[in-house]
Amino acid sequence: MARYCIIGAGPSGLAAARALSEAGLGFDVFEQHSDVGGLWDANRATTPVYESAHFISSRTQSAFDDFPMPADYPDYPSWQQILDYIRAFADKYELRKFIRFETAVVKAQPVGIAWDVTLSTGETLRYDGVIAGVGHDWDPVIPEYPGHFSGQSYHTLDYRSAAELEGKKVLVVGAGNSGCDIACDAAARASQSWISMRRGYWFLPKHVFGQPTDAFFHHGPQLPNWLAPSMLRILLRILVGDVRRFGLPKPDHAPLSTHPIMNTQLLHHLAHGDIAAKPDIAELRGRSVRFTDGSEIEADVILWATGFTPTIPCLDAGGVHLSESGEDFYLNIFPRDYPTLYVLGFFATAGAAYPILSRQCALLTSVLRAREANGASIKAFDEMRVKPLALNGGMRYLKSPRHAFYVQFESYLKELDRVRTRVERAAH
Repeated sequence: MARYCIIGAGPSGLAAARALSEAGLGFDVFEQHSDVGGLWDANRATTPVYESAHFISSRTQSAFDDFPMPADYPDYPSWQQILDYIRAFADKYELRKFIRFETAVVKAQPVGIAWDVTLSTGETLRYDGVIAGVGHDWDPVIPEYPGHFSGQSYHTLDYRSAAELEGKKVLVVGAGNSGCDIACDAAARASQSWISMRRGYWFLPKHVFGQPTDAFFHHGPQLPNWLAPSMLRILLRILVGDVRRFGLPKPDHAPLSTHPIMNTQLLHHLAHGDIAAKPDIAELRGRSVRFTDGSEIEADVILWATGFTPTIPCLDAGGVHLSESGEDFYLNIFPRDYPTLYVLGFFATAGAAYPILSRQCALLTSVLRAREANGASIKAFDEMRVKPLALNGGMRYLKSPRHAFYVQFESYLKELDRVRTRVERAAH
């Protein structure tokens, strides 16, 4: 019987463990920390979670398939509630018995179509396939600018609490969802604060007409993808207005062509003068920061909310180097050059992650069964997996590293289900 190695016991690894367990497939899970939870475990040495972190997708839209979040959770659960939910998921499906905790995979090396997996214990084990569920929000990107900053400077990966900012002059660089959250922390606790962004963004409220925004769009009128950005532009003009009045740059792209910013609390703080908006940095001069508009500030702390690079070190150690552009992946799961390597969670979308993980794992188990049977179904899949496939559903996303693995939520779910159906039909 074939046996598979699952790397990581965060949401991706646990979703895979449930799917393989229910399919009766053999597997082991290796987790370098002492409990399940992945990036949502604040006790980890490397986690982007901070005290004020909440889900940006809502409770009813964000659950794993067949495992709803508790009804008494708020619309947007906190990081602690998400961690509790993930651990309840592991307990419900009795997944801990498959996991070796405090055991890292340090190298995964292909041997033909099999894999030699080397553990932090020194053991090397042979597996028929490797399923990487390590996530992609832990290898920080810090941009380089001319000059040097002599104050405190660190990536938001190492940020934990607004107490770190108490009474300080704080510059947050980057306006993703985490950057905007942390900028709000700075607005409330720092003596003076700024947020620097290179481009304008669309800010979406977390509620539309009394409903969580994602629930409103899920249950409301279903617009074709080509029309949705234009209609959302009109809606945001009514609900949010022109963000330039807050000192923010005008968005240079259509709504939904980049990851939406689910945060209007920052606009509240900007409107009240608790924080000021700045353009991109031009130069660092000791404690001074000069911006591209010629303005200059004195700061005590720079927090780099500048994203992450999707990396899997154990694969690099085994000589497996995957493209950061996503071009060598089929469906963002299957590296075309490695038929028995499977990568989960390497996607971003304007929707919730856990429903997608559930569908990825449903397809994964169908492919694993097909590969073990080595019949017509795996031949059909291998013919599909070498072909280019657009996952944008007709949307036009910005060309940037952040959007290399970006998918249109509904279109991607349909494509995962379509391919799974074809694989399963070919088996009969």
